[in-house]
Amino acid sequence: MRKASSNWLGKTVMSVLFGVLIISFGVWGIADIFKGFGQSSLAKIGSTEITTEQFRNLFTDKVQQIGRRFGRPLTMEQARQFGLDRQVLQEVISDAALDETARRMGLGQSDADIVRAISSDPTFKGLDGKFDHDRFLQTIRQAGYTEQRFIAEQRRIAMRRQLTGTIVAGLEPPKTQVEALVRFQNEQRSASYVKLAAAQAGTIAPPSPEALAAYFDERKQLFRAPEYRKIAVLALTPDELAKSITVSDEDAKKVFEQRRERYATPEKRQVFQIPFPNADEAKAASDRIKAGTSFEDIAKERKLTTADIDLGNVAKASIGDSAIADAAFALAPNTVSEPVKGTLITALLKVTKVEPGTNPTYENVAPTIKREIALERARAQMQDLHNKIEDERGGGSNIAEAAQKLGLKATTIEAIDRSGRGPDGKPVAGLPQGIDLVSPAFASNIGVENEPVQYNGGELWFDVLGVTPSRDRSLDEVKDQVEARWRDEQISARLRAKATEIVGKLEKGAAFDAEAAAAGLKVETAKLFKRDTDAKDIPERLVTAAFRTPKDGVGQTEGGGGSEWIVFKVTDVVVPPVDLASEDVKKLTESLRRAEMEEQLTAYIAKLETEIGVTINQNAFAVATGAAAAQ
Repeated sequence: MRKASSNWLGKTVMSVLFGVLIISFGVWGIADIFKGFGQSSLAKIGSTEITTEQFRNLFTDKVQQIGRRFGRPLTMEQARQFGLDRQVLQEVISDAALDETARRMGLGQSDADIVRAISSDPTFKGLDGKFDHDRFLQTIRQAGYTEQRFIAEQRRIAMRRQLTGTIVAGLEPPKTQVEALVRFQNEQRSASYVKLAAAQAGTIAPPSPEALAAYFDERKQLFRAPEYRKIAVLALTPDELAKSITVSDEDAKKVFEQRRERYATPEKRQVFQIPFPNADEAKAASDRIKAGTSFEDIAKERKLTTADIDLGNVAKASIGDSAIADAAFALAPNTVSEPVKGTLITALLKVTKVEPGTNPTYENVAPTIKREIALERARAQMQDLHNKIEDERGGGSNIAEAAQKLGLKATTIEAIDRSGRGPDGKPVAGLPQGIDLVSPAFASNIGVENEPVQYNGGELWFDVLGVTPSRDRSLDEVKDQVEARWRDEQISARLRAKATEIVGKLEKGAAFDAEAAAAGLKVETAKLFKRDTDAKDIPERLVTAAFRTPKDGVGQTEGGGGSEWIVFKVTDVVVPPVDLASEDVKKLTESLRRAEMEEQLTAYIAKLETEIGVTINQNAFAVATGAAAAQ
């Protein structure tokens, strides 16, 4: 190339050649470099970039959290329908906007503060209750962090708090708003009601074969067989590994001797203390007690409540003043001490209860110690096993085959649908608890090597081994279900018509009791219930409907499903007075204050985003949330 471009002709040819190459790179996607927005970048706020992988991890974690809260797995499609993808995107952008603003304002957090916060985190403490650096590294590594990255993240969080704390300081909800909400929440209503059940629908003849077939054809989608997937799951956690680790008595006894104090239970005493400013007043009070005045009367004279003098049921080490502690634990129960001179006060002490301490033998705590040692050894083996599993997967083994080769136990689920149920319609047994495995399984496919996820202090792998597509069922397969649904709809229609007829008569002036008796129904009463009542003896939908109806008004609502309808009359409406000093009102005021803080922060962050500028790669966003396939 150097020789070819040594003359003017060669230079011209080479210039044309490289020009064509540059243009072709632009056409085929390298133009992203010049635009500064490649597939790996999902959004930018100022100079702060959010990567696609970073967002995908956050979104997946959020979907799993919501699934655990609902008690069933949440699919990526459902998450998008609920708007969870946009919510997580906004949260990520908001954090990035705060990070960018903190950077521009020159905010910082000292290394000492960060170190103090991390060392005091209980997550990173070892068996001795102190910060364990090895445990710290292992925990953050399992969460996908390096030490430097984790510290940087903690620093960003601290700076966000600095920034947002100044924005929401001093916010308080208006008194008028509090009073209006209290009245709304505390309003009470009473109602009389009757329940129309299947008995009031009369006899319903079975449908003809032609009618049932027509009904099925119109609703065939409702009875369609879902897609099923066969998946293999391997959970590698310290708890599971520890079960296979044997700890000798020799090793356990060494730990017992090292940590003997930890397994002992200290003596505890119920200690009461009356403080005095000087020794003379304490001596005078002591003399009066010896003469017959009670310890409690002395406290009352000094305007001290029981809570003021009660130090609690405490161990000796929990009492900060060593002189007070020594005297309290030398005192006989139900006696009053002589004046005790402490560091800051002179006090009279009284002990009412003594719980002796215990010094367990090795035999008593051996199972606990062996369990702790086994867990420590299991955690130490985790990384090595992780590497071996990944090596097997890299060699072409699925997770079930890799587990078998390494002597681990994987679970194979033959068929599961998106709701976590098997072909029999029942929840599938054997799924790991507390994590959504179904959603990522249905977002994956056969032969796809899925990344492990964090689970119970360890990791969880899964592979999709087979897919059974969704299909239409024949009427013969689901005839019982179709007929049951048809019957339920017939009952619901008749009950609704009957309820409408009764309501019409009541609106024309008929007596509620008389109409109930004519229909053979029992009148029930629900007294003074609130909007958020949790009373099990009041139908939930009645509560909602009653608060939409004025006093002496009548109405109807569905009861516990389509096979029950309720006709009701609101008999009383009570709005209690507002007590701004009550605990409930204080809690409501605090909730309002938090809501206003969030609103204020939302407005502030929206302003920051407008000023700084936000750019979103919609294609990368769609890929990260499963709305589109990666290109």
